[in-house]
Amino acid sequence: METFTNTIQSPMQQPDQADHELKGNWNKHFFKNDNPIILELGCGKGEYSVSLAKFFPDKNFVGVDIKGARMWKGAKMAIEQGVNNVGFLRTSIEIIHKFFAPGEVQEIWLTFPDPQMKSTRKRLTATNFMEIYRNILAPDGIINLKTDSSFQYHYTLEMVKENELEIIANTDNLYQSDILNDVLSIQTFYEKQWRERGIDIKYLAFKLSHDKPLRESDVEIEKDPYRSFGRSARE
Repeated sequence: METFTNTIQSPMQQPDQADHELKGNWNKHFFKNDNPIILELGCGKGEYSVSLAKFFPDKNFVGVDIKGARMWKGAKMAIEQGVNNVGFLRTSIEIIHKFFAPGEVQEIWLTFPDPQMKSTRKRLTATNFMEIYRNILAPDGIINLKTDSSFQYHYTLEMVKENELEIIANTDNLYQSDILNDVLSIQTFYEKQWRERGIDIKYLAFKLSHDKPLRESDVEIEKDPYRSFGRSARE
């Protein structure tokens, strides 16, 4: 990936590492325009990032993941298809504030993250991650969660309710809902696996306010009855 012009690699994960030179300068030095920036965190193979960029040529997209072998496919696809409004960043989500300035990001997508049922602090929709997102999101920036996991969906929904965050869209069965559109119909490699197994896809979008501390909900969430073994599958 070092030969790709649309990819930034910085896999170091030290909390005290210096800010990256692109922090606050993605529009000026990377995309070379003033369009809004949208992130896909845990982008995997990058299919969603590339597809979103095709749908919205007037917006800039950055897929973020720590595993370069997965991301390579999306970066290569974007170059081959001439999709210039998408880039990829290899780093840890925990230090994403080292790469983006406050308010530099308008929207975040979380597509099929590991539900991390045993560890709250590892969940990408936990309040500790929401605080990280606040560091880079514009006021009332939008968080989109698309997931196969009933546990992840209900956990996130309860967190949103506990903190009185504004819900934009919400369904526990996306493909049978009236909010389904071309963008939400984009299917990643993993999503196709879940649907083939008969698992309903959930979607939740909400605004992340910046004005008060966030609290975890104490509602007990039922665990998923299946293992997410498909996450390591290969095409």
